[in-house]
Amino acid sequence: MAENQEVEVDDEDIDLSALPDDELVEQMHDDLYDGLREEIVEGTNILLERGWSPEKVLADALVEGMRIVGIDFRDGILFVPEVLLSANAMKGGMGILRPLLVETGAKPVGKMIIGTVKGDIHDIGKNLVSMMMEGAGFEVVDLGINNPVENYLEAIEEHRPDIVGMSALLTTTMPYMKVVIDTMKEQGIRDNYIVLVGGAPLNEEFGEAIGADAYCRDAAMAVETARKLVDAKQAADG
Repeated sequence: MAENQEVEVDDEDIDLSALPDDELVEQMHDDLYDGLREEIVEGTNILLERGWSPEKVLADALVEGMRIVGIDFRDGILFVPEVLLSANAMKGGMGILRPLLVETGAKPVGKMIIGTVKGDIHDIGKNLVSMMMEGAGFEVVDLGINNPVENYLEAIEEHRPDIVGMSALLTTTMPYMKVVIDTMKEQGIRDNYIVLVGGAPLNEEFGEAIGADAYCRDAAMAVETARKLVDAKQAADG
């Protein structure tokens, strides 16, 4: 026990500014994994002061760190509370980088709108997906909970996303996802967007039955699936 306590003190006493770039980035990966927001903010600022571009800090330090978190979440090594801490730490770094990325005109990996469907007020899973997607370099517009089809259509019109994401935790609200997809079909816009669905009671068969592009069982899978489908869409669009 004493040895463990000593290690913890050593970790807390690390002088991030004294680390060379490669060791600092590795330490930031560890700090993201441990959900240490203040350390991520400090590390982000140090790299920027050393002349790193905002894009490089995002890709090498934050996105790569969250990729490691996502893998261990997918494999059952990390759980929701821990991933939420990691995502919160990442948001500390993103708070610094986001305005700088806007100034440089850097493009996100893709854009996603996401919301819990009408009649459903559960949002923990949706929030986790939002944070993991942002951590992977996506721009995310979170519509919140209890969204009727009109909310999705307005958000599509305003934000022109690559991905439309829908979440449901109740079996009674699952069918509303099909209402949104069918309305998109009626308006002739369904094929313009990637539709991802998720939530505890869903499964792959349900996703296929309602016409979604993919069912994502968790946030890590949502990121992996989104990357693949956006890459394919962008390649198809030329």
